[in-house]
Parts: sequence; structure tokens; C-alpha cells
Amino acid sequence: MLTNEGDCRVVVVGAGAGGTLVATHLVTALSSRFRVELVDPAPTTGRGQAYSTTDDRHLLNVPASGMSAFPRDPEHFLRWLRNNHDPKFQPHDFAPRSVFGRYLESLLTTATEFPGNARLVRRRAEVVDVSEAGGGFVVELSDGDRIEARAVVLATSSRPGTGWAPPELASDPRLVADPWTQGIPEVGDVLMLGSGLTMVDLAISSDRPDRTVHVVSRTDAVPKPHVLPTTPPVPPPPGITRTQGLDALRSTLAAHVETTVEGTGDWRAAIDGLRPVTAQLWRGLSEADKCRFIAEDARGWDVHRHRMAPATARRFDAIAADGRLKRHRGTIAAVRAGDHALHVTLDDGTDLRVAAVVNCTGPVGSIAADPLLTRLAQTGLVRPGPAGLGIDTADDGRILGTLSDDLPFLAVGSLRRGNLWESTAMPEIREQAYDVARVVSRSMHGESRRRPVDPYGLTLSTTSSAAERYNDAFGRLLRLQDGVEDGLAAAVAEDEGFVQAHAALALLGHEWGTNDHWHASLRAAHRAASERHLDDRESSFLDAVTTRLRTDEATGSAALLRHVRLFPRDALAVSVAVPTVAFGGLTSGSQTAELVESLGRSYGDDWWYAGQLAFVRQDQERWAEAEELSSYALSVEPASGHAVHARAHVFYETGDHTAGLAWLDEWIRTRGPEANHRSHFSWHAALHELMQDDIEAVRRRYARELDPSVVSGSRVVVDSGALLWRGRVTGAWTENLPVAEVRAQAPVEWLTAPPTPFAAMHSAVLLAADGDATALTRLAEESARHEDRVFRDVVAPLCTGLVSVVDERWNAASATLTTVVATMAPLGGSKAQREVVEDTLVHALAMAGRTTEAAAVLDERLSRRSSALDARRRAAVAAPAHADSTGW
Repeated sequence: MLTNEGDCRVVVVGAGAGGTLVATHLVTALSSRFRVELVDPAPTTGRGQAYSTTDDRHLLNVPASGMSAFPRDPEHFLRWLRNNHDPKFQPHDFAPRSVFGRYLESLLTTATEFPGNARLVRRRAEVVDVSEAGGGFVVELSDGDRIEARAVVLATSSRPGTGWAPPELASDPRLVADPWTQGIPEVGDVLMLGSGLTMVDLAISSDRPDRTVHVVSRTDAVPKPHVLPTTPPVPPPPGITRTQGLDALRSTLAAHVETTVEGTGDWRAAIDGLRPVTAQLWRGLSEADKCRFIAEDARGWDVHRHRMAPATARRFDAIAADGRLKRHRGTIAAVRAGDHALHVTLDDGTDLRVAAVVNCTGPVGSIAADPLLTRLAQTGLVRPGPAGLGIDTADDGRILGTLSDDLPFLAVGSLRRGNLWESTAMPEIREQAYDVARVVSRSMHGESRRRPVDPYGLTLSTTSSAAERYNDAFGRLLRLQDGVEDGLAAAVAEDEGFVQAHAALALLGHEWGTNDHWHASLRAAHRAASERHLDDRESSFLDAVTTRLRTDEATGSAALLRHVRLFPRDALAVSVAVPTVAFGGLTSGSQTAELVESLGRSYGDDWWYAGQLAFVRQDQERWAEAEELSSYALSVEPASGHAVHARAHVFYETGDHTAGLAWLDEWIRTRGPEANHRSHFSWHAALHELMQDDIEAVRRRYARELDPSVVSGSRVVVDSGALLWRGRVTGAWTENLPVAEVRAQAPVEWLTAPPTPFAAMHSAVLLAADGDATALTRLAEESARHEDRVFRDVVAPLCTGLVSVVDERWNAASATLTTVVATMAPLGGSKAQREVVEDTLVHALAMAGRTTEAAAVLDERLSRRSSALDARRRAAVAAPAHADSTGW
């Protein structure tokens, strides 16, 4: 058995970037009774090979804005730079790599300064073995010490290999095998084997007026430069992660790059947009295709993916332009050692006389290249990763071997390349370090089992059975199906301390307006949170929901949007933030587009995200893209309500009413019975019928699918009430409108104190349909005093204009509604929903005898899409009897 001291000790092997970040998180997360032992023979901490240089011309290959060490604080490094390096440093600037190493070391130093944090012991030795003992580990060091520990994290980097070197060169001291620990001669030409970022930096630092730097590589491909200003990433093509085989993937990627260049002029946007799906693409390849990719494509990927800072590119190009750098395609065929130089012959017959050969081939990724990994493989604690790269690990970083899952043995960084492919850049390492430290911290507090996760990998602090019920409900929310709240209720019944489920119930109850129980759900969430150690995402979600439900609209919206920025894969929060069938949303217009597009780097070609992006694309009138995205989403998940919604809008806005109605009716018949907010899809179908001027079909559908007997809650206002008013103002359905029944079923608070401007628009329309000028006047007065600017600037005048309509003061109504129509985008929802206000304006203009203006509105609409109804209305306003009350 381990001693008590071993029970409180964690060993982190490797003090480069990954190890230093893991140690920093652990020191902060654990109390002073714990000890974190950071073991590495290097004289420095936080540098590793990447940041050990002292040459300030060696720059990071990512701008400062992308190099924060903390996943939830993207500006942390930039603030540190301004406080500790250069107060004028800009987000797009590239910092020296040595400065970043100093930054990483400072993080660990700062963490150790708090007396309540775990103690840090920095050991400068090599780890020669790790073994399991008594439910923990024994770590043996090169200096003879043995450390007992509860958990071990491997954060070692791969070492440079020289297996390519001929025997005459391998034994010669003029081979600079590791250029970051060995010096390059000051005099004489040098040959650098390899043409990656290491070569670029070393060529710059070893440049001399009387020296030629020879660069030899098989492909003669050097890293591409960054271009400023950068082009935002373009999301990957729909379905790319389902591409079968390397050849098909190559074709898809080539087409994606070509399309991106056509649209943006920059291939970089295509490559950067692949980041969220790179690991999925790699895992989707067979073992044989992985090996083919490494042999045939990896170099091309690296030079495009891992780019030079602009200043680095200029320096490198200047050396070449002045003739001091010569590039050769090939490899070393032979080496003859002379007394004063190495005579190198390349495989094309070129002879070179150089003072040194510098190894720039990069680290070797196999277990055999590392004595510690070789030893651990012999005992079964590790095994090779896919394609022979690194070691095999699970998604959370646990090392896969003979050890039980209960023993926290994890890895970060390049060791995980076989499973992830991209696992060496800071965006990947900071996430891994944080996640691994969280697993270790929980294990140190006695939590041995993995916590369950939601469909997007976010932790759920609950039992596996409660998580199963939550995820079923969550899946229904993503698909826009019934049973979401019932499923969440089942989850909290299974685990009364399930904070996330309680908070989700509170948020959905508030946003949907379907019940008054959200107050109790929020209180239950806080009671449970006081007794359970939550994940930081769960804590942030609870804080955001609390602010949303207990404060004003602006403050609550800002809190939830901030949570989405910190945790973009929290799809439940995103669902509320984005205007959808289910939610009015917290953004509108270009804000919505910017939010959804920014999420591409987190979701890739996920089917649910594709449906959300499709809705944005149709709002931008990019119909073909919207159709492609929605079709893809439906091919993966035929019940995807968001994709159906987006496609319904494409049919409507392009005037394809016959095909749209047929397609919607079939979906409503087959998938509609399970759909939540199914009345909205019926509203869309009725809208097609209305545009075709098939009024009897509209009435039949209303009686069957939109009557208050089958629709309840907010949907009876948004769908049923809005359709009735639209029928009236377009002259399509003017008699026996069942408005009173709709109003009787409407949520009372929606008609007196609507929760959002979107809700207020529909409530005002329903009040107008009921002819209640008094209630409209009250709503106008309340909106005029509202703290939300959209209520004051849009809802209040809308209500005033509708009062004029009810009172048949047509000129006044026309004047007010003309202004509203021009400014109503912030109301949220879709253009098709806001169009009810435009229809009201056309009605008011026609009734006021202002036929030219009414015709102009209809002409503009008819120029965008066909509509038998609008064509009839256009003819009516041109007729002499247009002003008659029956002219519609």
C-alpha cells in the first residue's frame, strides 16, 4: 500500500508547456495538503524545445490573441504581454517564443505563491520507470529517488531522431542532433536537413554575411506565411467527417479549398476552418490510410497548417534573396568526414562542403525513440497509438494499457498525436492540460469513476442513469421534439442533486412560457449546487441561468451570451441564444449571424449546428447554401427540426410554394407527431397555402392543426394568432375569425408584460386581431417605459400603429407602421414572422387610399418571390374600388 503521503501526491513528467500547464492547474485546484511533483532534467520550466530559444527573432507562429494558456480567458496572454513585455502589444502581433516560455513559467510561479494551494516540488531528473503499486504508482528517477504517488501525468515531448544519418555522420561531433541543446558553428557553411519551422528559425539565427545555409528536404516545401489581416475561418463542408477513405477525403478537401479561395481569396480560411473536425477526420481513416496520409500528405498539411509569422517570413525570404540560403530537393546519400569540414553528397549528385549538418527533421513520434516509453511498453502500461504515433489514449487523456481506469494515469501533448493528429499547438494543449488536471483533481478527492457527459462531451455531475435521461431529453431538444421537460423531470427524479437538469428546467420553463414552475426549479438547482462539486461549465451555466431569470432582459441576455462565448459547445445555452422555432433568441440579424458563424470552430459539421447555420444562411438570402446545409443535417438526422425550419424558409422565400407545401406536409405526417412546437411547421404550411390564395385550405389546416384546442402556451400567440391576423389584413380570411378562443388560451403575462420584443410583437398582433385598443394602448405605454431599447423604439410605436388600425385611422396607422417596418429587425424571429407587420402596413395604406405606396411594397415583395395572394392584392390596390372595405 502507498503511504499517506503518496496518497496526496501527483507526479507530472515533463516540464515543457503541457506539463507546466497541468502542474499550474493542479497547484491551483488542490489544497495545501497535496503535493505536485514536476519532474524534468531541463534547467528551466515551461520552455521545452518549443520555447527554449533565447533569440528574440524566433517568433510564435500564432498571434498573441490565440496563445492564452487558459481556455476560458482568451485574452490572458495578451494582458500579460502588455503588463510584462510591451504595453503596446496588439492581438495580431507575434510574440517571441522565449517570452512565451517566460509567461508559462510565471503562471506556475504565481500559482505557488498562494499558501492555500498545493505545494510544488520541482525535481531536475529523468523518470526512468513508472509502476503500479498498492492502488497507486511508484515513479523511479535517474538520481535514484522513488516517488510514491496517487496519480501520474506524462507530458514528455518526442525527441529528435537521427536514424536517417549515415554511420560516418552519426558518429561525428559535427552532426548537430538536437539544435536546441547543441550549438551551431559560427564559421563555415551549414547544411540543414528538414525544411519545417525549426529550419526557418535556425536559418535566421545562424545567418552570417559569409555563410551559405543549405536546406535539404524530400519535398522542398517550407511553411507558408500568415497574412494580416486574417480571413475568418470558413466552416468545413457539410458531411466531411462522414467521408469514407483517404482518396475521397482528399477530393473533398481540395474542393473545399477551391470554393473558399473563390469566396474569400484566401486558402488559409479553409484550413483554419477544419480545426474542429481534424481529430474526427483523422480517427475516421483506416490504419492503412493513416499511414498513407503520413507518407504522402502530412508534409503538405504541415506547411499549410503551421505557418510562419509575417516578420519571420520576411527575414527568411531576405536571406534567400541575398543568396545566402540554397534549397535542395532530395536527401543525404553519403558523408565523408574531413579534418576541417564534412563533405556531403546528395542523392542528385550535388557535393557540399559544410562545417556542420543540423538535424531539423523534428521529433520522432514512436515509442521506440523514448527510453521511458519503451520501458512502460514492456510492462504494458502503455501501448503504441494509431499509426505508431505516440501512445494510445482515451478521449479524456487516460492512457490505455493494462492499468484499471480507476488509476489516474494520463497524457498530454504530442504523446496523444496518434489519437488526435493535431496535438502540439497551444489551442489543443491548453484544453488537454485543463481537462487532464480536472480528472486528476477529482481522483485526488476520491472520485474514481468518470463522470458522464452530454452529446458534446460536456461533463454532467450526476449518476449514469440520470445522465442517460438528461441526454435523451437533450437530444429531443436538439431535434425539436416533444418530451424535453418530461425527460428533464425524469432526470431530477433519478438524482435530486442533478444541478444541470434543474437549471435546464428553469431556463426552458422561463423561455417557453409553458409553466410557472421554473422558480422552483431554479431554487432546487441552487440547493443542489451547495452540496455538489460542479464542473466549471455547470457552474457557469447555473450562474448565467440565474442572471437571466432574476434580472432585466439586457443583463440576463448578456450573461447567457457570455456563457456561450466561454463554453461554445453548450448547445442548450446556444439554443436559447439563437432565434429558432423554440426560442425568440437573444440576438437578431447580423448579431445572430456572427454568433452562429463563430461557433463553427467548435462544432464543425455537426448535424445540429448545420441546421442552425442553414437558418442563418436563409436569413442572409444565401438559399443554395441553406438548402445544402439543411439537406445534409436531415440526411444525418431526419427528425432535425432546425433543418426542417430552415428548409421551410428556403421554400417560402424563393416562392416555391407547391414543392414546399408538399414536402412540409409529408414531414408533418411522418415526423410531426413527435415534433415539439409542431404548430410552427403547420404555420409554415399554412403560409404556403395563403401565398397560393387557397383560403379554404388555410381554414382546414387551422381547424386541424392550429386551433387552440390543439395548440397551447406561447405558440397559440406566435402561430395561431399571427395567422388569423395575417388572414384578416390580407383580405384572405375576414369572417368568423376565432380570435377570442386564441386569446383565452394565450399566456396572460404575454399579453400584459411580454418577456421579449419578439413576444411583444405577436402579443400586439393578437390584441389587434381582437380589436382591443385599450390593451394595446397599455402595452404601448409599458413598452415606452421599458428598459430595453427595442421595446421603446420598436414595440411601443408598433402598438401605437395597431391602435390606429383598430380605430380605422388609416393615415396615422400608415405613417407609424412605415417607420416600424424599416426598424423591426431587432424584434428577432424570422423575416417571414415579421412580415405580418408589413402586411398590416399594406392594408393600412390601401385603406387610406395611398395605392401607389401600397403597390410599391407589394411590387418589391413580388420581385423576390411569386405569390398568387400578393398578385391579387396588387391588382386590388390598382382597382378603382381599392378603398372600399371589401376591396381585399
